[in-house]
Amino acid sequence: MTGNEFRFFLSCDINLPVTFRVEALEGDLQDPSNSVEDSKNWSPTSELYVECALYIDGVLFGLTTRTRLAAIEKPCRWNELVTLSAKYRDLTANAQLALTVWDVSRPRQEVAVGGATLRLFNSKKQLKTGKQKLRLWRGCVGDGAIATSTPGKVPKTERGELERLEKLLNKYERGQLEHIPWLDKLTMKAMELVKEEESKRSGGTHLHLIVDLPLSLVDSWLEISSGGETKLFEPIQELGAHLLMQSPISPCNELVVVWDPEVGRQNPCENKQLKLARSVTRGMIDRDMKPSANERKEIQKILKYPPTRNLSGEERQLLWKFRFSLMSERRALTKFLRCVDWSDAQEAKQAVDLMRRWAKIDIADALELLSPLFESEEVRAYAVTVLERAEDEELHCYLLQLVQALRFERSDKSRLAFFLVLRAVQNFDLASFLRWYITVELSDPSYAKRFYSIYEIFEDSMMKITVNGREDCVGEKMWQSLVRQTELTAQLCTIMRDVKNVRGSTQKKIDKLRQLLSGLLSELTYFDEPIPLPLDPTILITGIIPGESSIFKSALHPLRLTFRTGGGAKCKVIFKKGDDLRQDQLVVQLVSLMDRLLKSVNLDLHLTPYRVLATAQDEGLVEFIPSKSLAQVLSEHKTIVGYLQQFHPDEAGPFGISATCLETFVKSCAGYCVIMYILGVGDRHLDNLLLRDDGRLFHVDFGFILGRDPKPFPPPMKLCKEMVEAMGGAESQHYGRFKSYCCEAYNILRKSSNLILNLFHLMAGANIPDIASDPEKGILKLQEKFRLDLDDEEAVQFFQSLINDSVSALFPQMVETIHRWAQYWR
Repeated sequence: MTGNEFRFFLSCDINLPVTFRVEALEGDLQDPSNSVEDSKNWSPTSELYVECALYIDGVLFGLTTRTRLAAIEKPCRWNELVTLSAKYRDLTANAQLALTVWDVSRPRQEVAVGGATLRLFNSKKQLKTGKQKLRLWRGCVGDGAIATSTPGKVPKTERGELERLEKLLNKYERGQLEHIPWLDKLTMKAMELVKEEESKRSGGTHLHLIVDLPLSLVDSWLEISSGGETKLFEPIQELGAHLLMQSPISPCNELVVVWDPEVGRQNPCENKQLKLARSVTRGMIDRDMKPSANERKEIQKILKYPPTRNLSGEERQLLWKFRFSLMSERRALTKFLRCVDWSDAQEAKQAVDLMRRWAKIDIADALELLSPLFESEEVRAYAVTVLERAEDEELHCYLLQLVQALRFERSDKSRLAFFLVLRAVQNFDLASFLRWYITVELSDPSYAKRFYSIYEIFEDSMMKITVNGREDCVGEKMWQSLVRQTELTAQLCTIMRDVKNVRGSTQKKIDKLRQLLSGLLSELTYFDEPIPLPLDPTILITGIIPGESSIFKSALHPLRLTFRTGGGAKCKVIFKKGDDLRQDQLVVQLVSLMDRLLKSVNLDLHLTPYRVLATAQDEGLVEFIPSKSLAQVLSEHKTIVGYLQQFHPDEAGPFGISATCLETFVKSCAGYCVIMYILGVGDRHLDNLLLRDDGRLFHVDFGFILGRDPKPFPPPMKLCKEMVEAMGGAESQHYGRFKSYCCEAYNILRKSSNLILNLFHLMAGANIPDIASDPEKGILKLQEKFRLDLDDEEAVQFFQSLINDSVSALFPQMVETIHRWAQYWR
């Protein structure tokens, strides 16, 4: 049990056979009260066995079980594990074991030495554990009745010091009492003396059977339940006294809440010890300290923790103690800075001084230092100095999160704000995206003032741009071209409002759109000056082509616009109004980042990270990629292969299509399966899986992420049978390569888990639906998908099992059919 958790398991949930160990028989078989003739019946060569029977509510349940024969000794030992045919889930609160010791020394006759009954549950309905010393009733057979005549429990009137000590010993063996080796030895010797005195006092008249009920029951249950794959619960190291086995007679499964008034309070003694250990004078001593082999092992374990993992007091103290020897380990800096008490001026000053002399960290760790966990201005400024080493292309990958990190700064004019403005002024592409990211945040009432301040600094800096030291209004022209982007989106909003007011079919709305572009808003067909396309500022658009613009058939009626470009080419863009695209923007950005990470190790999975840009909280632009949904492909061509044969026929190729096209399809399926699983994208159906004519498959519409899904029982990933059939079936070599690509990509992305987790952490303050509700829970869900507890080989086995589960999922196929009918009747 870890932390302040209180856990119990219902006995009705445990599908394991009832198991216990019969250990020994203590006492003298010859009863002093018997006659001389009876005493002769006992032979020193006698052999004994124990008969075990389970009674539930006074009725025999299952078959009786016998132990092996054991010769009479002092004590007589069996030490045998007994497994009954009944299972723990069958037990009730009145379940009890009837145990009888039999002697088989006489020919053709078995004599009952004695019997006892053991109740399996105590008065609190907790399953008993540990060693049980049962008083045997001489000459009797164990009675399993509810009001038993052979109770194994010693009556209170007969209990002495030995019974009290044995009860404490039972607690000691269960881990409920602290182990002190030197004192334990003395205690055990004293107990032996007490035992001898009690034996002399009673005259050796009593027989006792020792039975051991296993403590490791639930550990075994967890191992069996997990099946070597996903475990139902975290492993429990010490069950102690809080392991509660409730019987199935309980009317309902109730949540047990244990209130501890000390939880969350600081220990003044521990705080004093930490202050003394971290004092300035200790710095001279700690400077030359080196960790031992065990301490180095523990430190390396801590350094592998994900950024979401909180450090315990012992772990924080260990890193602080060896801070000087860790300065050459760049991974250790973020962990060390989390150990600092920033309210202590001396400790904070010492930490900042060490930070500046620490080995240079990488970009992923710098992003962690900009998260809300770090409030120190010196630490955040240091993170910015690390970001200054990043190229513009890499910086663009994190720009969205860096704008969100401005929320966690202590002032409006922070080092991070000036850094972003400076880099944007030097790169027009960065300037365009930075302006849009800030513009969207101006509508956030909590941080509007801060972003307005940064917007003004940005505008002033852009206006002051000069070329070769001459002020020729270059900066002003660049800024005005960015402002015209906003004017364009405002006019598009006006068009959408007019089109929505048109009653009738979608075709009537399309006619209205083209009429507006050719008439009242004809200035949109030819711009006075080219405008940088907001989705890609390197493309200059010169106007809209009315005849090639249309409207999608959906509730929001998004526009599909075709723009002319400065080079005489065309580009197609989707404009949406009434839909929050910030979540889609985040997912597509992460898809683009993961594509970059995979390509950096020469794994190109032919992904399609199309561009998405939110221009306000309820509007935005999406790059249009010519493609068809899988639902449309299957409706028109019956199979995916039939569709691809139209564009890449090859009689010599697999399934009549070119090998390159099929390989592209296999790789893109693998890439999106892995990425959509990691991001927990939900609501996957054949209408938001699109297929390009070159074989690239890609996903759209990311309204549900981090495990949320409107459909019940979603599969781990969207891998429908039609996709598998297009690869040649589950036994084909192409499907085998698909699984290989999946596992390879999964392990590559696991190595960059810290970067992805840090980027998500920076989005904690953003008003994105699936993150804003509970950022901490969302990040933990994302971390769970990486399975950082597994090595690469175990991760491959784990992901292959996910693929098999996804392919064999039946319920999603039923939901898919219902969805198709709903689309048909819409």
